[in-house]
Amino acid sequence: MLRFRKGRPITMLGFFVRRIMVMIPTLLAISAITFVIIQLPPGDYLTTLVTELESRGEAIDQSRLQFLRETYGLDKPMIEQYFVWLGGMLTGDYGYSFEYNRPVADVVGDRMLLTIVVSFATIIFIWVVSFPIGIYSATHQYSLGDYGLTFLGFLGLATPNFLLALVLLYFANVMFGTSIGGLMDPVYMDAPWSWGKMVSVLEHLWIPVIVIGTSGTAGMIRRLRANLLDELHKQYVVTARAKGLSPARVLWKYPLRMAINPFISDIGNLLPQIVSGAAVVSIVLSLPTTGPMLLDALRSQDMYLAGSFLMFLALLTVVGVFLSDVALAMLDPRIRLEGGANR
Repeated sequence: MLRFRKGRPITMLGFFVRRIMVMIPTLLAISAITFVIIQLPPGDYLTTLVTELESRGEAIDQSRLQFLRETYGLDKPMIEQYFVWLGGMLTGDYGYSFEYNRPVADVVGDRMLLTIVVSFATIIFIWVVSFPIGIYSATHQYSLGDYGLTFLGFLGLATPNFLLALVLLYFANVMFGTSIGGLMDPVYMDAPWSWGKMVSVLEHLWIPVIVIGTSGTAGMIRRLRANLLDELHKQYVVTARAKGLSPARVLWKYPLRMAINPFISDIGNLLPQIVSGAAVVSIVLSLPTTGPMLLDALRSQDMYLAGSFLMFLALLTVVGVFLSDVALAMLDPRIRLEGGANR
């Protein structure tokens, strides 16, 4: 894609370079803000640990406490801890999880596969359901079907995810005998992957997919309907119809291509969602995903686990926004690589 501004060609390669140069200081700023916010609560992980032990009537040796503080580097100034953590991430060392007594990479890796499976299935569900419904609602405006689908969309937006999760858990247990909670039957929790374990995951997968995907589907339908209605009333659509093009060809070749921008722009949100998952729904459904793990890490002030995980989400967000901007610039002729008037 080529565009001229002030007599100079602007290429897609130049756009890539400029965006990457912006991404680097953005990630550095996010890392500093993330580390400072995690450190804002008084105390640290060892302080939380001592408080829990004292609440149970147990005591911890102060010399051992000081040894652990020196071992984990918690006795160093915050700025020094930040640079040690940042330097470790640049070399692939994400620190050590205090709560799990394991490297952060190992802790996150255990739950990453199931998180990706749940989130990817949810994304497919949202796109497959919302795309045809949004097109139908826009092309049949104010019809009975449009009103019915609009009502269902608002119902999906208004229903709390945790409430829908509880209803589906009861329904699945009564109708299909599916075990309550989790992403597989209890007998497969620590078992190696097998055909039976995969079948058990599929039996449980539809519940979190519907629960997490309901609000996303409803929101996507409304956005696609609104965008498509706006495009259908523009002059170029009227011109295409006047030239004798069939309604289906007019719809698929012109306005729909412009109206799918919300699907493309959502790439920036989809990538971190694949990893983080819905924390509240995961807790209600007892899913072994990374969402509850991040919540526990923040609550226990496990700073290296929480900080590394948040930085990974930030990286996915920045990369996702970059990919969506590139895709929009390539697919939508109304979008340019730079602002300003053409020269």
